[in-house]
Amino acid sequence: MSYIKRNLENVINQVTNEYPVVLVTGSRQVGKTTMLQKLMEGTKRGYVTLDDLNERALAKSDPELFLQLHKPPVLIDEVQYAPELFAYIKMNVDKNHKPGAFWLTGSQIFKLMRGVQESLAGRVAVLSLTSLSQAEIAGAEMEPFTIEMEMLAARKAGRTEMDTRGVFERIYKGSMPAIVSGVNSNSQIFYSSYLSTYIERDVKELSDAIDSLKFLRFITAVAARCGQMVNVAEIARDADINQTQAKDWLGILETLGIIFYLRPYSNNLLKRLVKTPKLYFYDTGLVCYLTKWSSAETLESGAMNGAILENYVVAEIRKTYLNCGKDPYMYYYRDKDAKEIDVVLEHDGILNPIEIKKTSNPGTELTKVFGLLDKASTPRSKGAVVCMKPALGAIDRDNYIVPVWMI
Repeated sequence: MSYIKRNLENVINQVTNEYPVVLVTGSRQVGKTTMLQKLMEGTKRGYVTLDDLNERALAKSDPELFLQLHKPPVLIDEVQYAPELFAYIKMNVDKNHKPGAFWLTGSQIFKLMRGVQESLAGRVAVLSLTSLSQAEIAGAEMEPFTIEMEMLAARKAGRTEMDTRGVFERIYKGSMPAIVSGVNSNSQIFYSSYLSTYIERDVKELSDAIDSLKFLRFITAVAARCGQMVNVAEIARDADINQTQAKDWLGILETLGIIFYLRPYSNNLLKRLVKTPKLYFYDTGLVCYLTKWSSAETLESGAMNGAILENYVVAEIRKTYLNCGKDPYMYYYRDKDAKEIDVVLEHDGILNPIEIKKTSNPGTELTKVFGLLDKASTPRSKGAVVCMKPALGAIDRDNYIVPVWMI
């Protein structure tokens, strides 16, 4: 299997020289360990995984001895299994003051972050790794996605141009490294195994009272509502659980890095806005498996094609920020009159509105809603329609046409 270079490598190399602890979080199978072991080649850094039950037991029962056996510089994999280590890592760091002493990975983000905040505040660089982005698959360098013509034109370099069918093939197969690299050629078999082997096991780590069949019904109900405002009552009804369970289980999916939320944009000058977040999956291959699409062709012409395309684009934009070690300030706009803007990017004191459509011929009618942001205290700048048109273009001077493959 050929290694696919990750954009986050550049950030890891930078922060390793600045922070004593580097923590890489992300869901299972996105390539955290593979990437860090690649960066370790030719160095004296050791490696230990807490998936090994013997190592985990020692880390929990005698963390001081564990760190004597695994001296820094060291990579500790799946560190969330032994939060007892954090206090001893802190003592080691405070005593020795060596940048890059500890590389940590973890797949349970909230639980992990809580331990880090309590013990390693100011000593740790926290980075997020997602499944592969379009740019990484194409072997291109990545910058955070912004609506500036010079930056958009530069994005074409190294990208792989895709038609509508190619985009839906990518959406259907997903972007997990094992699928993209060809190690697993059948995405449906991969995601079936992924659910039973990883998600189910990690879910039970967080809550051992969860029934596996009910959780499968639950995550399927969530996938059927990707790109929609969260409706806990409907999800609970479909999964045959109560609303408290549904809220708790949504928290678990977010903790495991399976889903994320887009919060509604608001400020005190914009009235009558909704307050409910929209829900997205990091990987659309998992969505397609759970919602039982049999092929990219049936997905492309199916009832969910718009929602899953929107999920894909929102996730790809988010990845361009996370893979550069930056927080994405992404929102959506919706008011009580149901007028909506799919994505609002906020950066450098401006707002960029974005519409996502499965069309190859977008017109001015798609950008009229952008004016809803003119009453906001933050000024509106250029807008864009992300769509299936094959080439970068413009609707007018203020609104660009961006092909999906260029994100």
